[in-house]
Amino acid sequence: MKVLVALDSFKGSLTSREAGQAVAAGLRRAAPSAVARVVPMADGGEGTVDALVEALGGTRRNARVAGPLGAQAEAGYGLLPDGTAVIEMAAASGLPLVPPRLRDPRRASTRGTGELMLAALDSGARRLLIGIGGSATNDGGAGMAQALGARLLDAAGAELPPGGGALGRLARVDISGLDPRLRETEIVVISDVTNPLCGPLGASAVYGPQKGASPEDVRELDACLAHYARVLRDQLGQDIAEAPGAGAAGGLGAGLLVFAAAQLRRGTDAVLDTLRFDEMLADCDVVVTGEGRIDAQSAFGKLPQGVAARAKAQGKPALAIVGAVAPGAEVLYDEGLTAIIPICDRPMTLEEAIADAARLVQGAAERAFRLLLREC
Repeated sequence: MKVLVALDSFKGSLTSREAGQAVAAGLRRAAPSAVARVVPMADGGEGTVDALVEALGGTRRNARVAGPLGAQAEAGYGLLPDGTAVIEMAAASGLPLVPPRLRDPRRASTRGTGELMLAALDSGARRLLIGIGGSATNDGGAGMAQALGARLLDAAGAELPPGGGALGRLARVDISGLDPRLRETEIVVISDVTNPLCGPLGASAVYGPQKGASPEDVRELDACLAHYARVLRDQLGQDIAEAPGAGAAGGLGAGLLVFAAAQLRRGTDAVLDTLRFDEMLADCDVVVTGEGRIDAQSAFGKLPQGVAARAKAQGKPALAIVGAVAPGAEVLYDEGLTAIIPICDRPMTLEEAIADAARLVQGAAERAFRLLLREC
């Protein structure tokens, strides 16, 4: 029996690799002759760089970039053997980089994300895979565009200062200085967010408060992004205000669409395609996926759903080993999951489950495969 093991991390307890190794250990106890292939996985969010670098034999690189509020910081990215660079915008422009008392999306900038893209281009990458979750920013990708060579000018011809609060003063956009390498680079943006740029479902209203925006700030930022979108439409001919995903990462989705000709893709699909997952799946008998918690939301682009759908397409059994099962998880059976196996083997607290996660995952895998082998 060949088993493909493709789990997401169990947040706070196990990395993707550690969870996969625990499954492989459980499999060996149930079927010593079975062969397990453990592939580190992620769904495009935190951990995507590490997962793809490890799975594909890439390397990690570091660059000095501007943090969300301008202070210099070191941010990492991955370089894969095929020349793809994997970037998590949160490494340069993420919310955890700003102490709670200093969070201010009116001033926070995505310049560091643009600088990370430049570092990747300098390393020779001509395909960028950019995860854009977890931002501290609400600047529509303006800082990113400025780092890449665009000029965003006010009525007096002065460059706009950092932050979404300055976008209301935008009068002219000059893209003549954009890095020419962007034209020969495929840029894939990983995002499961479909929010438009503005309005009640837009970047400011939905995500601004968690970045430190007051109700007054939200109204100001939304108006600034709406003005920004009008200027981009009138001067560059690109109307992205209502584009699905334009509101991702405080509007960075919109900026990447306009200034980098990016394509937006669902995170799980982009990661699975980069890994050439369908080819791995074709060479196995069973696939095991999973994550810390599975629920109805897991059907909307999370890793177990993506793996299950591809397994279903190839007629392969797909098991999900998970930390917890919440109401609504059963919808994933229609997506292709064969079974969902929770790891807890007795009543326990969350803290106990986290502390003993490796043993619990191993035990759940052993139980699952003993039952599967019996049925076969």
